[in-house]
This record gives sequence, C-alpha cells and structure tokens, in this order.
Amino acid sequence: MDVCKDRPAMLSSTALTQPPGSQGARPSGRGVRPLLGWGGCGRGHTGKGAVGAVREMGPAAKQGQTRPVPGLPGPSPSATKWAPCNWNLTGPEGSLESPEPVSSPYDSLDCTYTISGYPGYGVEIKVLNISLSEGETVTMETFGGVEPVVLANESFLMRGQVIRSPTNLVSVRFRSPQPARPGTFCFRFQAYLLSCSFPSRPAYGDVSVTSLHPGGSAHFYCATGYQLQGPPALTCLNATRPFWSGREPVCRAACGGVIRNATIGRIISPGFPGNYSNNLTCHWLLEAPEGQRLHLHFEKISLAEDDDRLIIRNGNNIEAPPVYDSYEVEYLPIEGLLSTARHFFLELTTDSSGASAGVALRYEAFEPGHCYEPFVKYGNFTTSDATYAVGTTVEFSCDPGYTLEQGSIIIECVDPSDPQWNETEPACRAVCSGEITDSAGVVLSPNWPEAYGKGQDCIWGLHVEEDKRIMLDVQVLRIGKGDVLTFYDGDDLTARILGQYTGAHRRFRLYTAMADVTIQFQSDPGGAVFGYQQGFVIHFFEVPRNDTCPELPEIPNGWKTTSHPELIHGTMVNYHCYPGFELVGTDLLMCHWDLTWSGDLPTCERVTSCKDPGDVDHSRRIISSSKFPVGSSVRFVCDKGYVLTGGGLLTCRDRQAGGPKWSDRLPKCTPEVYEPCHNPGAPANGAQTPEKRLYQAGATLRFSCATGYVLLGEGSLRCVPGHPSQWNSSPPLCKAGESALGPANRVCGPASPRAPGRWPLAFPAGPSAGGRGTALCGRDCLVVTAHASSSPAPSTTEW
Repeated sequence: MDVCKDRPAMLSSTALTQPPGSQGARPSGRGVRPLLGWGGCGRGHTGKGAVGAVREMGPAAKQGQTRPVPGLPGPSPSATKWAPCNWNLTGPEGSLESPEPVSSPYDSLDCTYTISGYPGYGVEIKVLNISLSEGETVTMETFGGVEPVVLANESFLMRGQVIRSPTNLVSVRFRSPQPARPGTFCFRFQAYLLSCSFPSRPAYGDVSVTSLHPGGSAHFYCATGYQLQGPPALTCLNATRPFWSGREPVCRAACGGVIRNATIGRIISPGFPGNYSNNLTCHWLLEAPEGQRLHLHFEKISLAEDDDRLIIRNGNNIEAPPVYDSYEVEYLPIEGLLSTARHFFLELTTDSSGASAGVALRYEAFEPGHCYEPFVKYGNFTTSDATYAVGTTVEFSCDPGYTLEQGSIIIECVDPSDPQWNETEPACRAVCSGEITDSAGVVLSPNWPEAYGKGQDCIWGLHVEEDKRIMLDVQVLRIGKGDVLTFYDGDDLTARILGQYTGAHRRFRLYTAMADVTIQFQSDPGGAVFGYQQGFVIHFFEVPRNDTCPELPEIPNGWKTTSHPELIHGTMVNYHCYPGFELVGTDLLMCHWDLTWSGDLPTCERVTSCKDPGDVDHSRRIISSSKFPVGSSVRFVCDKGYVLTGGGLLTCRDRQAGGPKWSDRLPKCTPEVYEPCHNPGAPANGAQTPEKRLYQAGATLRFSCATGYVLLGEGSLRCVPGHPSQWNSSPPLCKAGESALGPANRVCGPASPRAPGRWPLAFPAGPSAGGRGTALCGRDCLVVTAHASSSPAPSTTEW
C-alpha cells in the first residue's frame, strides 16, 4: 500500500510542535504539511496550505477520533491556514512529506524537521518517494555525538532506501530555491530498539549475554584456575546510545589462596600461560572434603633455572613433609601425586632474575574405595562408572591433531584394599609427521600449543577419496622467519608446490587439484625459541572436484566483463561502476589454478562526497567538513610572502550522473615578487661587498674602510622587501684619525685593559661629542664597535 497516495492528512505522532519563535510563521507562497503516521504522505485536500491533527493513542483512536495539534488549526470545510516550515516531531512512528506548492509566487525555502524518539531507540527512515528539482537539496543528519553526522543527502537517497540513525535524534533539512516545478519527497519513519555492543570476552574466560538491548545482562566466567577481577555481570543501560553498566572484568591467576572442599580444579601460577613475575612467594592450601584424599596431576612445570622453586607438601602447613621439590626432581612424576590425608600445601618462590611459563596443576578429590578421576590434556575419555569404583575401566582418545603417547589407551581401577589405576594415564601430543586418511582432520605444529623445537623436519601426508580434492584451512600460522611451511599438491615432495610460507600470516585457504597433499615443516636449527601458541593450525576437508571457478554474480549499480566465456583457470573478471558510483574492493578477480577467485566480490557505492582535494604548498586550508560531503567547501590561504594564483574557494557540487566534483582546480601559492633596492653608493675611502647596480629583496650589502679610516654607522645594510623595497639604514661613513676611536680605546685599549664585553663610553670629540654610549670589547683588548646612544642614529666604529 502506497502511503503517499491522496488521502486526508492525519498525524499519529505523540507530539508535533513548532520550534520556539516559529509559531504563526507564514512562509511565502508555500504551505508545509508534515504528515506523521502510516496513513500519511498524501495530498488529501484541495485548499491552499496545510491542515493537521494528532491521532490519540488511546481508545478514541480506534474510532478514528482526532484532536487538534497545538499551533495548528483543525480541518475546516471553508477555510485553511498556513503551517510553519519547521517542525519538531516526537513519536514512535510517522510520515513526512515535502511542503505543498501553491500557485502564487514564493520565496526560497529552508525547512528543518527534527525527529526525536525515546532514549534507547534509533530512528529508521524509509524513502517512499523522492523527486527533486534542480537545485533542491535534502540532508539527513543524526545528533547525539560530539558533532552531527550526515546520514544521507539527495545524491544518495532513492526510492526504497532505508536509513538508520544510531541515535534517537534525526534532522531532515530541505532547501529549495524557486524552481518552476518544485520537487517532492515522502519519508516514513519509525523507532527501532538500539542495543549495546557485544562485550569483550575476557582472556582465559568467556561471556554469555541474555540480551544486547537495554535491560539485558552479560555474565562473565573464568577458565578453571583463573579468578574474575571485576563485576561478574553487567547490565545494558538505556540511554541515547545504550551502554554497559561498567567495564568488562578480566581473568587472572592468583598468587596463592586457600581452596576448601576442593573437588576438582586447577592451580596455575600468575601470568600463566605467559611468564610469571620476579620475586614471587605464593602459597596454596588444598583441602578435600571430609574423609576424601587428593590427587595432583602435573599439566606443566616450567621454572627458570636460577632459584625459582616449587615445593608440594603432604599436609596443611609449610612444615609438612615435601612429596615434590623441583630442586630435587629432574623429571615430573607422570602418575601424579596422592595425599595421605585431606591436604596439599604448595609453595612457589621466584627470584629477581629470569622467568618462565610457571606451573599448571590439576587436582581431584576422591573417596575411599574409589580411584581418582583420570585426566588427559588435549583429549577426553569414556568410563564404565562415573564414581570410579574398583573395576571401572576408562578409554582415552585425543582431540583432532593430537596423538596418544606414553600410556595405555584403556586403564582399570584395581586393588580393593588400596584402589589405584593399573596404568598411568596416556598423554596427547601434537607430533612431528604422520599419515592421515580421512575426509576431514587437523594438522598441528609439533607440541602445539607449546613451542615447537629447533631443527625439526616434519612431513604429513593427507589423503581423501580419489574423485575428490582437499581444501586446506590454515587458521593459525605464526612461525619464525627462518622456518618454512610448504604445501605440495600430491603425495610426495616432488609434486607441484601449492604454497610456501615463513613468518606470520592471517587465516587463508588453499585448494588442491589432487586427492593427496603433502605438508612439510622445517624449523631453523639456529632460530629463536618461540612461546605459547606459536606454530600453525591447519584444518583440512574433502571437497568435490571441478574444472571451473564458480559463477560470479552481477553487482548492483555496475557491470562486469570477462576475459573468457568459460570460467577456466586464468580467467579475469573486471567489475565497473555506473557514473556517480565508486567501486569498493578490488575491481579485478582472477580464477586461480585451485578454482577459487582471487578476492571477494566488490560493491558499487553511491558517491556522496568529493575526494580530498589535497594540500597546496606554502598555504593552509580551512574546511567546513572533514568528510567533504556535497555542499562543503575548502578555502586556501597562502603563507606570508606568497600570493594566490587561481580560485581560493573550492565547493563540492553534485553533478548527478558524474558524481560530486570540486568547483575548480587547486590554486597555487607563488612567492610574492618585490622590487629590488638600488646601490646606495660606497662611502669615500671605503668599499662595498658585493658591488652591483641592483640588490634583490632580502640581500645584504657590507661596507669596509681603507687603512687609516674607521667606519661610522652600520657595517652592513639589508634590503627590506616592500613596494618599493628599501635599505634598513643609511650608508656608513669612513673617517680618518682618532676622533671616533679615541674614547673607545681608552675603555678597551692597552691603556685600560678590559675583559671582553660591553663597557660604558664617553665621546669628548667627533660627531658624537658630548654623548655617551657603549664599547664592545673583543679579545686582546681591541675595540670591536662603539655606539653613541645620544646621537640621532647609532654611531658605530668598526675595528
């Protein structure tokens, strides 16, 4: 149903008000009728002007009753009145259409409609119809941030377009000159519920969210062995932009603690799986429930070789006898440790030098007459009895990519007098090399997620059905620059190389042409030892064979050209956009030999702004908007000493089919040209350097006197730029005799030695007679210059 069809104008917003100062305003020659509600956007009356009413949102509304809008007259069969051109619209939904033209002449229009919703809601605007005349503009902006943000303008808006504001306040501005046939628009708006962003998952923990909308909550959890620091739950609070009630917590391993009624869990050192800190002293006390004992399983022990130490005591205090001391034991007990009573006391100390990954221990409590719950890292097990009574059997398996080692796959709880497992639990490890024949699987770097060793040469062979090929999903690849990971498209190292990689790479995929692939990993014998989760994780899957790449679709507002009719290996597809649109993404896609395209599909986005025009040398620029939307401007101002050549003001204009363009080319700032200074002439018995007829602005002219003469005045002149340029002082004179130097020599000369510096001076004779000044004494008691402060112009004597 087209809500822009002719029908009586009804308003369904909860409020419709004029801005302050606009009450009773009368636009020249054009009525304005903003229509709110799903029944609006029609020109349903024939009178001049506009009529409006607010629909009650109560029982009366069901009967179609209306009440007048404050500031607007109600419908009248005999007369109509003008409505102002600016409105504040408040409500959950409504419609808005362009002002209505009349036959009499009218001035230009500049109308602003402000749509505001409830806090926690955004505003969604759908373009039901838009047809503007040349020179008319419509701009939509959202408020609520530091500055308004342009959502769309007339160059972007088209029928069916939906614009969403991230805040509850939107401004729609319509500007129209005096076109012969004014344009029209019709918008429908409604509120939609905003939400909080998804909270960050804490490292070594997880988060669950009931709802991202206001009132929803996020609950945080830590992996076994870690403790939550911060609030365990956050609530999404309602606001212009909803936000969480606090900062996300973090999961950290504590240095020590008391764990009572310990049934099953982990103890890990601070910083694990990263390195622990120096100068730690951590004590843990484990206490099983009454009548039960404890078993400790060693997941990892990695201590620096200095004075870092782990002691496990069979009791509840630091004086209890030790059952494990890292100083005394070179190898870990693979069967773990059993307490004789309810307690274990653990002590970890580190010195001020060196660090390592630390400690990870798993504990289980068990009842008399039962075996403890078994454990296998990176694996799982099935059991015949969940209480692990005597006679229970347990069968182990490993996670994909791991292999069972060092133990039995099946163990049994034996010996009623002292229940225990007949074999130790096995271990699951990522091994170097292997053959896998399956439709899917995982290949891990040796010892993953721990560090792989130096100087390794590992080879894996992967095999699927003969009529299939293999897709390799390389999810993690972080190896050293001297380490090499190579993929061969076949069942040996002579096959064609699919790819060869070193260093770190983001997730990527490879496709084989065969049913077999060989993976080789070579680590540098002299390379650095990497830490936790440094290596690679490769998932592989069996996929159907094909001889061509998949068909690529057309893109809206653009077209494509293909180099071959069939999308065989090597085919190139070029994407292009219609005028007024720009390509986002790569314009050229190639069909690889593995029958995948070289990139993702691009899109054609409507151009709503001009490109940055760039800078002009020796100038600064003043911009009206940093994103250069249509209507924005850039003004260039030249630095001092430079003049502008070209237009100093550029405006971004919408050229419809060609897209927005700047109104002019970039100007230039060229150096300002000044007239030269003429040669002032050399003093009698003196010379000048350099000597020429004209001197450019900024040039310096130096003077000197012949032997037996001294310089009175400035020793150098500078040509000051201007129109015209002028010397900064009058030329000096060359005088004979001691008339000028005598006073200075009495201050600085051999008769009165002074330290280098400025000293007072009297002039008994000469052109400065009776005056006083200063003498600048140089090294060896020589006068450098003498100045008379009482003369009209400073008198200078050069020595």
